[in-house]
Amino acid sequence: MGKYIVASAWPYSNFIPHLGTVLHLLSADVYARYLKLMGHDVVFVTGSDEHGTPIELEARKRGIKPKELTDQVHAYDVELFKKFEFDFSLYSRTESPVHKEFVREFFLNLQRRGYVFPQDEEMPYCPNDKMFLPDRFIEGTCPYCGYEHARGDQCDNCGRLLTPRDLINPRCAICGATPIWLKTTNYYIDLGKVQEKLLSWLQGSELQDSVKNYSIEWVKQGLKPRALTRDIEWGIQAPFEGAENKTIYVWFDALLGYVSATKEYLMSKGEDENSWKQWWFDPSTRSVYFIGKDNIPFHSIILPSLFIASGDPYVMPWRISATDYLLYEGRHFSKSRRVGVWIDEALEIAPADYWRWALIRMRPESGDVSFQWKEFYRIVNSELNDNIGNLAYRVLSFVKSRFDGVIPPATASDAHDKETLEEAASLAGKVIEHMDNVELKKASEFVLEVARLGNRYLNESAPWDLIKKDRERAGTVINVAASIVKAVAHLITPFMPSIAEDLWHQLGFTGSVMDAKWPENLSKPISGGSRIGEIHPLFRKLPEDFLNNIERVIEEARAKANSKRPPLLKDYGIAG
Repeated sequence: MGKYIVASAWPYSNFIPHLGTVLHLLSADVYARYLKLMGHDVVFVTGSDEHGTPIELEARKRGIKPKELTDQVHAYDVELFKKFEFDFSLYSRTESPVHKEFVREFFLNLQRRGYVFPQDEEMPYCPNDKMFLPDRFIEGTCPYCGYEHARGDQCDNCGRLLTPRDLINPRCAICGATPIWLKTTNYYIDLGKVQEKLLSWLQGSELQDSVKNYSIEWVKQGLKPRALTRDIEWGIQAPFEGAENKTIYVWFDALLGYVSATKEYLMSKGEDENSWKQWWFDPSTRSVYFIGKDNIPFHSIILPSLFIASGDPYVMPWRISATDYLLYEGRHFSKSRRVGVWIDEALEIAPADYWRWALIRMRPESGDVSFQWKEFYRIVNSELNDNIGNLAYRVLSFVKSRFDGVIPPATASDAHDKETLEEAASLAGKVIEHMDNVELKKASEFVLEVARLGNRYLNESAPWDLIKKDRERAGTVINVAASIVKAVAHLITPFMPSIAEDLWHQLGFTGSVMDAKWPENLSKPISGGSRIGEIHPLFRKLPEDFLNNIERVIEEARAKANSKRPPLLKDYGIAG
């Protein structure tokens, strides 16, 4: 049994997560559940990323305090994530007192070790709002494409990275005034001091080749000091002397949340405040991060650099599972342009387990993937209903109608039965192989193959004909088929936990399917003589006119979801 820390990028608390954001949380949840089924000890942590300029800007525009907004977003997200069946050890928040104290102490230690230094710089300042303007507080015309609403860090139209000085006719995003440039002092972290140690670790790491090679080339170009503080009010107050009006840059803040959330979780279980070190300082612990590809440098370079600079024996990332972009019908998700579906809206359209499976099936593991409603329709109606659901219902309904609800024993087995069970075990092994490699989409394909095998075996063996002339042989066929259904119940557990529990109990088992550990129980044939539970279809097909009416379906789901949202999130990004 091993120790694993499973972490997902922290969702930003300016609005409800959309399908692209929830994919990272879902991937981490599926993997964490798999590890538990394999008997490993797992801490699965993430939380709400509440700090940073977009949230402060949004709050200022609304005339409220940032925490008013993030309090409502965090509470609502927690509710939604429960509905999505995420099994966090802890879903924390960057406003947690444990987190804020940990971050301040961490960077004070880095200052004592000579990694933090002050540096003067010129920053844009709004004379009207009397504040320095971080990148996102400035808008202007993009010098490359002419888009008039480019931000000080990036143009949303052409995607080019910018600085505030690049903008033509820059203006304050709050009041529209023209900023002036004034000198200020911020604190920087000298990443160059850890460059050689970082490069050495990267070269010997077990990171995926794509992440590893990308990061090595980045580091070889030289690491420069990065600003650690910002001249904004919202965030964790910088702990350095003379930095009373400055806060820690949100990315440094949130990255340390993986450690602080572990500490907070263990303390909530009554453990010592230093018990987190038994995880993060244990060289046998493996840490796995689920993020988007745009966040690779923060997890493969910045976070390991912080760990090295601390002088403490932190476990470095073992895997960084970085997906490409999940688009929506070919476009990037956008709250302001109403492009996409948000998770509370999704839950009004279909049950959580349908979404869990569909999103993993569309997971962009090797290139950007566009969410398409026609693909969602195919996955639900074909893969879930016609393949997995059909197999389970065919077998269990036959047991009920022809064997009085008792699974018959396998007493007249032949070579085909043995070959089928061996093939099912081999396919289950492929699921484990791909899950071990954090290839969740590929693993799901072999889950489907097991169900396809079961349906094919039933069609070839035709127990509905056999039972008329050889009841014993028909019973053996049904026992083999029920054993495959049992394997399917195991295999879908990380992906669709509620459906898996439902199928487990229909098969007549008590307790939870999560208690039946892999791999020893995965391919174990089902015992004859056991009574099945109450049976019913596992899935419902989406209506035949679903795709023709999808715009109406979305609008109705959006209205229902909006009616349940907290006050500050109602009608926001909804009305066109």
